Amino acid sequence: MVDVSQHELVPEHTLIDEEEVESMLNQYDVERADLPKIKRRDPAMPEGAEAGDVVKIVRDSRTTDRAVSYRLVIE
Repeated sequence: MVDVSQHELVPEHTLIDEEEVESMLNQYDVERADLPKIKRRDPAMPEGAEAGDVVKIVRDSRTTDRAVSYRLVIE
């Protein structure tokens, strides 16, 4: 079986701790529920992701070198 999360085209997905979540929410002046959603069973999800967690996704970008986005894990 292929581990999709290790494929070269899948961006880096990282669970972030509550302190970093609160900092990010304050920085962007958004609520947790306003974040884009990602399903817990998504093949790219890191081990141990639970509903309510926030995942930081880092993609390569042609214009800014790296693009960072955040997603709320849902069931």
